[in-house]
Amino acid sequence: MINVAWLVPLLPFIAFAINGLFGRAYLKKTTGLVANAGVLGALVVTVLLFLAQGGHPEPETVTLWTWAASGDLTVNLDLRVDALTLVMLLVVTSVSFMVHVYSIGYMAHDPGFWRFFTYLPLFVFAMIMLVMANNLLVLFVFWEAVGLCSYLLIGFWFERRSASAAAVKAFLTNRIGDVGFLIGLILVWHVFGTLDYDEIFAQAPAVASAMPGMLTIICLTLFVGAMGKSAQFPLHVWLPDAMEGPTPVSALIHAATMVTAGVYMVARFNPLYVFSADAMIVVALVGAFTALFAATIGLAQNDIKRVLAYSTVSQLGLMFMALGVGAFTAAIFHLATHAFFKGLLFLGSGSVIHGTDEEQDMQRMGGLFGKMRVTGTTYIIGGLALSGIIPLAGFWSKDELLGATLLAGGAGYLLFAMGALASLLTAVYTFRMIFLTFFGSTRMEADRFSHVHESPAVMTIPLLILAVGALFAGFVGVPPEHGLIHDYLHDTFLAAEAAGLMHAPSTAFVVTLMAISTVIAVFGILIAFSIYLRKRPAPETIGGAAPFIHALLVNKYYLDDLYDLVVAGGTRSIGWLLAWFDLNVVDGLVNLVGVVVSLAGNGLRRFQTGRLENYAFSVALGTALVLAFYIFMVR
Repeated sequence: MINVAWLVPLLPFIAFAINGLFGRAYLKKTTGLVANAGVLGALVVTVLLFLAQGGHPEPETVTLWTWAASGDLTVNLDLRVDALTLVMLLVVTSVSFMVHVYSIGYMAHDPGFWRFFTYLPLFVFAMIMLVMANNLLVLFVFWEAVGLCSYLLIGFWFERRSASAAAVKAFLTNRIGDVGFLIGLILVWHVFGTLDYDEIFAQAPAVASAMPGMLTIICLTLFVGAMGKSAQFPLHVWLPDAMEGPTPVSALIHAATMVTAGVYMVARFNPLYVFSADAMIVVALVGAFTALFAATIGLAQNDIKRVLAYSTVSQLGLMFMALGVGAFTAAIFHLATHAFFKGLLFLGSGSVIHGTDEEQDMQRMGGLFGKMRVTGTTYIIGGLALSGIIPLAGFWSKDELLGATLLAGGAGYLLFAMGALASLLTAVYTFRMIFLTFFGSTRMEADRFSHVHESPAVMTIPLLILAVGALFAGFVGVPPEHGLIHDYLHDTFLAAEAAGLMHAPSTAFVVTLMAISTVIAVFGILIAFSIYLRKRPAPETIGGAAPFIHALLVNKYYLDDLYDLVVAGGTRSIGWLLAWFDLNVVDGLVNLVGVVVSLAGNGLRRFQTGRLENYAFSVALGTALVLAFYIFMVR
């Protein structure tokens, strides 16, 4: 069965190629079916591979061809199939397929329909190849490819200046992170002499013993790349602006592709990270800070998609926090459950936007549940899962993340406090969003509210399927620490176990933590209920009591303004300086040479009269001067 693994990336790529070549002129609306068929095919093959590999799959590779060979460097285009690959492929292909189905309804009247369904399967292909890569250079190539696809899709409505600017911002911010990734790649080649995963991992203990500082640098530079791709502070600023793309794109980026790449990469390179305590603590602290930082911003956003964007930044931070304490399985577990409920919430938001004639401001909604019962019900399920309410998917994975920090001890207690507070704020902003959107009195104009409608079945059926995932996907991790996913990924993270980073919690610890997590989530929901439905206290009262803090959160700590002033403004200033230097110094020197030559030519032209007697006089004068020099000077 392993020999057909190449079909997983090939089928979405064929869909991209067919739609790209024939979509505009011939296929038109049929491009949606072609793209769906390609991604569905990838999902079917992935499921077959998963079933064929059994409960404890050994890592296997399929070599397609030798991509490059130069001296000691040989790069094969290998596809790696192991437990981590299969888990990621199941997440990527299943959620991507739901997004593709949903998009047929959402983009039905868009003039760029064929172009959208050309870019979308290409995005899935690039993510699949990133996950299946067995070589750091191949990983980097498709790491860049998902960045390109995100640029094309975020800026899909390029006629909007805001969408075009958001696409450029995402592209450039990710390039900053990718510089770090590229440095790490070069250092890996320099230190290990290879870019193949298994060869790197085999040498990791020896390198850690001989060059611990260098290994830490490698881990940190690779993590810089992950910070850019997975939107961790301070490289998080591109992700909220990415909401300028169509809502299905937001769902695909946040749930199944792009932002999960950084988490996957750090988990994949766990045999390196476990040998660098310094790199691990940096990963954990950056993740925990980002989780709390983004959660506070989510409290004050009014755009329904931007609330979810900051939620994604926060949840990714929790995943990195878990990676940093060695809880690699917990991080991947939360990545998988998060894909279902965050994909559900984004597509649910798209359904709200579709049903309200493109309204995105929650302050102008309210009372929509009666008009959009399927969307509202599934949205609440997604919100409960995100908040961590038992027994939904988000509870099991988030509970395990928090428990891992406590089991780590030391700085883990601080990490737990930050993660717990972020989880409390998550429940508050999630149900603030739900209450403002679906309940209470409507704040829409009467005429507009009368036209609110439920989305078509092609959009609501994916919501129902993802809601099932949000309800039950967490049970693959039950009982805690000993669920199916833990057993399945056990061999992938043996290095963490060997490094003493795996802890077996007692039953009392698990039960106590479950109770604490439940109390945190319920308390957050009750706070949102009191403020945004009962108005005790009213939101205006809270904002008025702390106007500075409210302004700080609404304006996202003014980081975008700071970046625009310092980074963008500094770049523009340097550009103006270089332009002035080029115009006045470089061009000035060139022009000076021209002036000198011109003046010299004008002077010499006076001697070129064309009269024979003048030339004879010049010869005689020159001869006299030479004789005078020898007579009076040489002697």
